[in-house]
Amino acid sequence: MSAILAISLGGAAGGVALLGAVTVLVVLCLRHRRRTSDSSESNSSGPSHPDMQGARCMPLEELKSATNNFSSSNLIGNGMFGEVFNGLLQDGTIIAVKRRHSPPSQEFIQEVNYLSSIRHRNLVKLLGYCQDNGMQMLVYEYVPNGSVSTHLHGNGHAPTVRLEFKQRLSIAHRTAKGLSHLHSLTPPAVHMNFKTVNVLVDEDFTPKVADAGIRGLLDRLGSADPSSRICNDPFLDPRGREAMIFSIQSDVYSFGVFLVELISGRRAVADKSIIEWVQNFLESSDISAIADSRMASGFTSESMKELLRLASWCLNQMGEHRPSMSLVEAEIHRIREQEIRLTTIMPEATTTVTLGSQLFTASR
Repeated sequence: MSAILAISLGGAAGGVALLGAVTVLVVLCLRHRRRTSDSSESNSSGPSHPDMQGARCMPLEELKSATNNFSSSNLIGNGMFGEVFNGLLQDGTIIAVKRRHSPPSQEFIQEVNYLSSIRHRNLVKLLGYCQDNGMQMLVYEYVPNGSVSTHLHGNGHAPTVRLEFKQRLSIAHRTAKGLSHLHSLTPPAVHMNFKTVNVLVDEDFTPKVADAGIRGLLDRLGSADPSSRICNDPFLDPRGREAMIFSIQSDVYSFGVFLVELISGRRAVADKSIIEWVQNFLESSDISAIADSRMASGFTSESMKELLRLASWCLNQMGEHRPSMSLVEAEIHRIREQEIRLTTIMPEATTTVTLGSQLFTASR
């Protein structure tokens, strides 16, 4: 009898010990979750965002290794934030690193955490950052096919790809989606530096808007490069150009200039009234006079005129009379669907299908 009692008491004691261990484990988990939540809230900055996870802090040695110690052979450009290098991380990720001379700043980390939380397939992803050795660095995904500006205007040489009208409509539509996403956040995120050179395309010519929020970041840090305040920039809204005032309406104006470059294949210039230029062509019966000659006659005058009208609407002198980017996105989608419908030949109940690989024709 005493043996049975001993076994029973031992089992009970074991059960109590197990229950105690489980209780301690649950309490520790709850405390860890609370600490993680509190840390996340204290490190966040700017508007709240459901995908806020924070940017990865990347060691300087890792970025040196990825860029061959920031070799000149890896230098691919120079932008508002500074020099831009391409690189390869050990896990095979191809990156673009932007760096500038600046002392470390906690506000820089907070701003980068916010910008990295904004994700959309038509926005270039901000992956991480580094502050070390008197430098600040931003690490982005690498977009391999250059900018729309390069494909329209060349980069010291003639463009190697001829973009047809439908492809330009596709680029415009998806670019509008990227800007529209920025404006849909609460509060809206303003790009502040949207232009054709900041629309990059991948190997499938899917556009991704680059440099979103960089001008704002530099302004908040009080270290904007004077060269970024070029008052004759044709993409800047004339009403806020001198005071450098930015809003979602000024982004819409910049997109209007982007449309003009996309349609005409010409560089916009500030000393010529873009608005008057577009209006003159809208009133003209010769729509081909503004259309990029590389598109030949591969478009309908109806769709081209409607796209020009949309550009003119975006360029309205009064910001409050410009369309929202969500409306611009919807209108370009409608024009693109209309163009496909008007130009697709359907003989005797058969449907013509154009493959993605056939959408781009190399110039000769």
